[in-house]
Amino acid sequence: MSKAQIAVITGTLLLIVLLFIANTKPSKEVKTGDEQTQENGLNMETYIDEEQTSLPAQQRAEVQELQTQFDHATNLTKNSLLDSLIKKWDVFQKPVVGAYYAEQKAIINPDSKSWFEAGNHYFAATRFVKPDIRNSIFKFAINCFDKAVEMDSTNVNAKINLAACYVEGTSDPMKGISMLKDIEKKDSNNINLQLNFAAFSEKSGQYDKAITRYKKVIEIDSTYIEAYLHLADAYENEGKKSIAIENLEKYLSLVDDVTIKTEVKNYINKLKTN
Repeated sequence: MSKAQIAVITGTLLLIVLLFIANTKPSKEVKTGDEQTQENGLNMETYIDEEQTSLPAQQRAEVQELQTQFDHATNLTKNSLLDSLIKKWDVFQKPVVGAYYAEQKAIINPDSKSWFEAGNHYFAATRFVKPDIRNSIFKFAINCFDKAVEMDSTNVNAKINLAACYVEGTSDPMKGISMLKDIEKKDSNNINLQLNFAAFSEKSGQYDKAITRYKKVIEIDSTYIEAYLHLADAYENEGKKSIAIENLEKYLSLVDDVTIKTEVKNYINKLKTN
């Protein structure tokens, strides 16, 4: 199983593992699905139909049943059904569809937290989609994070993830870098900020800088054990397998999830034999 698959198994509660394993203002008017399709270049209705068709029969029946219940639900039960749809699509390793339903939940519950969670779903999904639609998914994430920030200007993590989307998914990456540097001046101990800087360093091959950032994360919060996964990845990319294994073993000693422990052990064995 790949690093990316490990992350999907754990769901959105471990979005950071995903990276390793591969003051209120009036909000803008919520765009309709057609408006977003035109703006982002991806027809979500068609995409969801295709994803549903690709599911095995049993899984397809499960999501169809939930969708039917949602279509006939009262406002009191829609939230719980959306939660079920989000979880189901994530478990079926179709994160873009899960993100779409997270966005529908934000439309029903238009607050900063809901839009932030929807943005996080889209942001996470960019790691699993084909390159031809990746930028479209980033645009959906940006739209959600924009709304989260507009509704709560103190939502620093929404600002950080918004900046990261500009860096990774637009033609203006320096806009995102500038946003991150502004945040760092005020809050250099923000873990999300440090993780994003580290990830950008890794992607540009600056593994030494990434390692420094990941180590800083552990200094800030020793309970943030996913940092050991990131360190292992950076050291592996540097060709330092033994140090990578040390960090994976450190992570194993701290994590409780049985599924993750099994997959990480398998990956350690793979490193030792290659």
